[in-house]
Amino acid sequence: MLKYAITLLFSVSLLNAQSNTTNQTEVNVGDVFEIGKPESNKYKHIDFPRENFIIKRGGIANYRRAHGEEVVVTAVKELKDGTTQIKIKRNDGGRFFNSHTVVTADYKDAITSGELQAL
Repeated sequence: MLKYAITLLFSVSLLNAQSNTTNQTEVNVGDVFEIGKPESNKYKHIDFPRENFIIKRGGIANYRRAHGEEVVVTAVKELKDGTTQIKIKRNDGGRFFNSHTVVTADYKDAITSGELQAL
């Protein structure tokens, strides 16, 4: 009898975990957002490149210029740990810091911290 109870609990927990992961994505390709101001000096949840990589590619490493830019989602990916990773590019077709066309971001954390804002 104990075997059946353990099996039942295990299968219920698996079904519950599957239903949570399937409803987690609320963002689609083509959604437009605005880059907000970070809580500190650097962006935590938008994965902008480090300053030395921007300079090596001939760009200007000024993170304040990213504030207020409209971006569009180009790809959405569910990771194994349950987070949603998105790739974003500028809506006007330009480059971030005159060096990078696409950057990645952790969707849920960026939205909750205010680094990405829906339009």
